[in-house]
Amino acid sequence: MAKIIGVANQKGGVGKTTTAINLAASFAVLEFKTLLVDADSQANSTTGVGFDLHNVIHSLYDCMANQAKAREVLLKTEIPNLDLIPSHIDLVGAEIEMINYPHREMVLKEILVAVKDDYDLIVIDCSPSLGLITVNALTASDSVLIPVQCEFFALEGLGKLLNTVKIVQNRLNTELQIEGILMTMYDSRLRLCNQVVSEVRRHFEEIVFDTIIHRNSKLSEAPSFGKPVILYDANSKGAMNYLNLAKEILQKNDMTKMPNDEKIFE
Repeated sequence: MAKIIGVANQKGGVGKTTTAINLAASFAVLEFKTLLVDADSQANSTTGVGFDLHNVIHSLYDCMANQAKAREVLLKTEIPNLDLIPSHIDLVGAEIEMINYPHREMVLKEILVAVKDDYDLIVIDCSPSLGLITVNALTASDSVLIPVQCEFFALEGLGKLLNTVKIVQNRLNTELQIEGILMTMYDSRLRLCNQVVSEVRRHFEEIVFDTIIHRNSKLSEAPSFGKPVILYDANSKGAMNYLNLAKEILQKNDMTKMPNDEKIFE
């Protein structure tokens, strides 16, 4: 049964979608069967793994608003072991359409139940807001990964997100845990970046990942080619950072062994 990780931060531009795409791709490269769920109406995760939105006929919207089954909208990416439930601009309207559903916060959880046994890991790219779709994602997730940009306003909004997580834990998903806080867009030459990392580590201690995502031109270029960075340039610092993050998460969750009990890394 898959572990479901939601990637969330209501603050835009912190590397949320970049993290969702590249973390899912890294899990897949490490031979874990992975599903990427694009729960953001901007659909950047969908285009970021190589799909043209004009050719996407069915999406997460159809599952949430029209009761389509997850398997009916699944797409195979060019990376072995990585599948996608795509998004569409229509997802914006789903929040309004779902407003009168009796268990509207549980819709995504029910959708994923049908495919949960088919994967080792499911990564959900949440929208940059704390609306109903994001609450659905947090309700469906086992844990939440929070990307935080290494900048002056890094901690701004983090409190609000953690408060939302707490509300979801209390009312909707008592099992929800914080997978960790991920520092992104790090530039070691800037004193401010180092100060922000120190500050976040001081505040949140052990829930901050050891892995830090550096600013990297290949990470920025890869989405325009519709590729995760590990396909675009496997030797880039960005690709290495996300592989290390994937390994850190797998080790933390005691998932470093394959079904045949052979270790895939030490």
